[in-house]
Amino acid sequence: MNIIIKGFALCAAGRNFIMSGILTDDCKPKSTRVRRNQSLSRVSPAWYIIVLCCFLYTNANAQEEFVPPAAKHVTFVPFYMLTGGIMIVRATLDDHKDSLNFVLDTGSGGISLDSATAAYLRVEQKMSDKTVRGIAGVKTVEFTYDHTLHMEGLSVDHLDFHINDYDILTSAYGVRIDGIIGYSFLRRYIVSIDYEKMVFEVLTPGTYKYPRGGYMLKPQFSTLPMQMIGVRDNKEILGKFYFDTGAGLCMLLNEDLVQDSALLRPKRKLYPTEAEGLGGKKSMNLTVVKEVKVGPYKFRNVPVYVFDDEFNITQYPVLGGLLGNDILRRFNVTLNYPDQQIYIKPNKRYNDSFDYSYSGLGMYLIDGAITVTDIMKKSPAEDAGFVQGDIVLGVDNDLSGNIQSYKTHLQNAGEKVKVLVSRKGELMVITMKIRSIL
Repeated sequence: MNIIIKGFALCAAGRNFIMSGILTDDCKPKSTRVRRNQSLSRVSPAWYIIVLCCFLYTNANAQEEFVPPAAKHVTFVPFYMLTGGIMIVRATLDDHKDSLNFVLDTGSGGISLDSATAAYLRVEQKMSDKTVRGIAGVKTVEFTYDHTLHMEGLSVDHLDFHINDYDILTSAYGVRIDGIIGYSFLRRYIVSIDYEKMVFEVLTPGTYKYPRGGYMLKPQFSTLPMQMIGVRDNKEILGKFYFDTGAGLCMLLNEDLVQDSALLRPKRKLYPTEAEGLGGKKSMNLTVVKEVKVGPYKFRNVPVYVFDDEFNITQYPVLGGLLGNDILRRFNVTLNYPDQQIYIKPNKRYNDSFDYSYSGLGMYLIDGAITVTDIMKKSPAEDAGFVQGDIVLGVDNDLSGNIQSYKTHLQNAGEKVKVLVSRKGELMVITMKIRSIL
């Protein structure tokens, strides 16, 4: 602004200089005014060129802008996804050679290490006065300080990990979860996630040219990004939601928000289910909303979870819940925490169908066996005759013993599946029809 104002002042000064001795007062004799007007007509064109150059020069100066250096490529880091879109990154800690599994999670306000993993690595732990909150609990945590995390082509030093128990996540996914990578890492870099190639690029902070064909979100940042999202069913609401790559679902809605806004259609059916989070399992309901809008992008008939936020993680009415990775994976996402920007561009997964299946069957990997632990009331699992303690040995013709694979078979809404179980040492086949919530 100062440059532009100075430019106009300089041009004005130039005009006064050229016109001095030529412009007249009305009180002067007419002949004098004529002579001076004739003098004006005889002014050399060179003066006008000087004025024009002056104007162009000052306006060119007004376009000058100091910008940070361009962001520089650091590395590409591969990842793989679990059910719901959970991203797993392989990394090592300090000088330890054992490879660890970390969740890349924009819903984490720091960086953390599983308690069993911390004990195995024998890292020094100190009790803190800090607490962490999740959907299933609040707890005071220990920390281990000043560590270096090594990913492919990248070492991130001076990291303070809080210690948490992720045994429930390991049991649910059948993959050892050693920790969660969140804000402490993301705030240092630009991270561009390519869900098609299953890799994310890490760049230094700086001027970054985003690809064409996407949309720049305008999230509010604290340690967690919060984005305005539109949700429509019986009514349409617009509210802030956590932008959470660590949530293996489409959306999680605060029950208070749903009740206060009368969001859901009166006849919308709710299906009881469970999810895993900090502190253990959390009961909630599964249903569908007509539309979810992220920026200009609209998704129809979206499965959502509705939960009682007893630990106030959304601080309702500040936030209404979270947007999870089962929607976010349909974009390639650039996380630019240093500039507080998130850019999304639809990818080939954009039109993937949503999972509308409902079985009401909860199973976890316990002591190496895939065990039925929870059976929802009036669910397909209860109707089929499952009981707690059944050991799942196979689903349809899949005898792999992989809980991720078995859960994928149970996502075939409207289909009948045959589940081979061991009950008190006796083998039996249970046929269950997967219900559709749509």
